[in-house]
Amino acid sequence: MNRKYELIYIVSPEATDEQVTDLHTQVEAIIQRLGGQLEKTENWGRRKLAYEIGRHKEGTYVLELILGGGDLMKEIDRRLKVSDLVIRHLVVRVDEEQSVVERMRSRRSETSKRRRVARGLPAERQPGEGQRGDTDEDRDDRFEMGLEDVR
Repeated sequence: MNRKYELIYIVSPEATDEQVTDLHTQVEAIIQRLGGQLEKTENWGRRKLAYEIGRHKEGTYVLELILGGGDLMKEIDRRLKVSDLVIRHLVVRVDEEQSVVERMRSRRSETSKRRRVARGLPAERQPGEGQRGDTDEDRDDRFEMGLEDVR
């Protein structure tokens, strides 16, 4: 089953741009070999670390969005652990968060429709209706619910 993951790794500041590119190529090869798909890669460049890791005070950050299975991510995790260039890495599954956001959006939309019908208005907003500058169609302008309210 393919899931969506975010992989962020921090490369040692002593590493050259060519070494960072080689590391990315290795990750990409693992993804291709195990049947995954690389959606996006962002090199955030050299940044100061929030705290010192070992003797490093800065590093090169790289973000990759990956579609694949758990075995793919285990292999990438294993490879990054043994790499001397990688100071720290983190893999996060993000498809679950997206489903929570979609569920909240649909729940908010249904609540808005139910309230509109109870007030004698059509369930859907009409063009030109709502607050000035309000361009979000499915947003109920009377309240905002954050993700922390779901849990």
